[in-house]
Order: sequence, then structure tokens, then C-alpha cells
Amino acid sequence: MRAVVMGAGSWGTTVAKVLHDAGTETTLWARRSDLADEINTTHVNSSYLPDIVLPETLSATSSVPQALDGADLVVCASPSQVLRQCLGDWREYIGSQAVLVSLAKGIESDTLLRMSEVIAEVTEMPDEQIAVLTGPNLAREIALRQPAATVIACTDHDRARELQHTFATGYFRPYTKTDVVGCEIGGAIKNVIALACGIATGVGFGENTLATIITRGLAETMRLAEGLGARAETLAGLAGVGDLVATCSSPLSRNRSFGARLGEGQSLEQAQRAAGGQVAEGVKSCTSIRALAAKNGVEVPLTDAVHRICHEGWDVADAVASLLGRSKKSE
Repeated sequence: MRAVVMGAGSWGTTVAKVLHDAGTETTLWARRSDLADEINTTHVNSSYLPDIVLPETLSATSSVPQALDGADLVVCASPSQVLRQCLGDWREYIGSQAVLVSLAKGIESDTLLRMSEVIAEVTEMPDEQIAVLTGPNLAREIALRQPAATVIACTDHDRARELQHTFATGYFRPYTKTDVVGCEIGGAIKNVIALACGIATGVGFGENTLATIITRGLAETMRLAEGLGARAETLAGLAGVGDLVATCSSPLSRNRSFGARLGEGQSLEQAQRAAGGQVAEGVKSCTSIRALAAKNGVEVPLTDAVHRICHEGWDVADAVASLLGRSKKSE
């Protein structure tokens, strides 16, 4: 099998390293030619994974035709809101029998589609050729070969099993699922809940508050996922609570760190500058997830509060008062 990872950010680069370590011939596509050259000559991606030495035989290219030529496995590592555009650029070079794996975690703003749905719509690939990889996977820790587990979800169980073997290493353990909906909803909402945890930390709230946000965030995730046809047990596993805990708890989480800056009083623009010009995924996803929930008649008060803080100028104190002032009910 020949694999290509389309996107040389921190997670895309890490997944390319995992595939290489698993014994798969792997190419990493970078949008910038200077970054591809750096990876090929110094074996370091200084823009996203400084101080991590990449395998000398892991090659990179900025040419889309060269990257996708003969690829059996195409790993899509672009951010959720630009994935459609990227796929449009790549489509003519993707083989009809290739398997596509999505790393993106989000809901497309304009269409409210999950990432696997975007892939299917743009490429016209059948569901059994599309999978998602998700779980408590902080890129830097995995790049350092620290033990971690993940979930590979595909509607075709046999395909998921094949991919499980393709990605497995001594430090990276994939599990399989056929519940693609549950895995993608869990991966999307956890970014928003991590923002909420970061905001709470920035304000100065303690562990009780964080535990409450994580727990109620999980309940919110399960309500929406089940409303879309997912299975509850999916959200109790790595793709749900596992990813949620890792993203909400770690300073390595971009969403949590971004939220902390907002909680400290920085504006969205100031927090973005402090993050090197990058906007955390949850800032974009909170609006589309909120709209998806409304479309399906599901209450998502934490997501709604994060949206109001990020996009409507709500003060954190007002958001807290709104959440605490909701009607009393049983858990």
C-alpha cells in the first residue's frame, strides 16, 4: 500500500510519521514548497513540530499530482472549513479505488455536513471507501511515540479492520467502529467544549467548574449525536469521552489554550495573534454545531454560550449567569 497525507500541519505530519513507523510507504503533501523542502532536507517540520525528528525516508512534496499519483490511501488533514476547497483541487488526481481517511474535526459552516459527508459529496466516493480517524490524539505526544489509542470508523467493518492494521504501531493502537456519525460528532463538539474549559480557566475558575463543563459537555454531545442516529456507547469511548478529556485538560490543546486567552480578557483578534495567526477549530465549529443542533431540535447550551462569547460579544460572566439560570431539572 502507498499512502499520502494531504496536509503538513502538526497532526498531518504526525499521522504521516505513524504510517511510516507502521511500515507503510508514505508521502507527506505540504501546501508550501519551502516546508516540503525543509522536511526533505532537515527531516524537521519547524513550523508545526519543532524539535521532532522525522524519519529520513519520509518524503514530502508540494505537488498535488506527484503526491496523489498511485496512492491507495489518501489521508485528508486539511482543516474542516477548507476541506471542500482542497478536495476540489485534489479530486482529479485521486484514484477511483483509493480509500480516503478524514482527520478533520468539525461541521461545515454552509452545509452543516460532517467531514465524511463532504468527502463523499465532492469525490463521489461510496461510504465504504471513506473513513475517519479520531480520538484522544494530541499530535506532539504521539510524534514523541508516547502510547495512545484512536478510533478508525467506517461503515464497512472489514475496511475499518484493514485500516486498523495499516495504522497500528507499538505506540499507536487503533480500535474500529462502524458508527461514523457518533465518532464525527464527538470529534467536532469536543473542540467547542475545550474552548469553554479554556475560557473558565482563563477567568480563574477551578477544577469543579472544569469537571462540570466536561460532564455537561459530554451530555450535550450525546444528545446531538443520538439525535442524528449515533450510538450512545460510541460517545462513552475514545471518540467521545476520551477525546473530550484530552482536549479539555491539556495545555497542548489549541482550543483550550485559545479559550484561556479569551477568558483572560483578550479579544478574538488578540487571541488569534497570540496563536500565531491561527483560529482554534472550535471558534468556527461552535456556530455550525449550534445551527445543526437547532435544525434537529437539540439543546446545546454550552455550545450556544461559546458561540455568543466568540461571535456576539457576550461577557463570560453573562454566559455563566445564563447557564446557571437555566431551569432546574434532573440530570
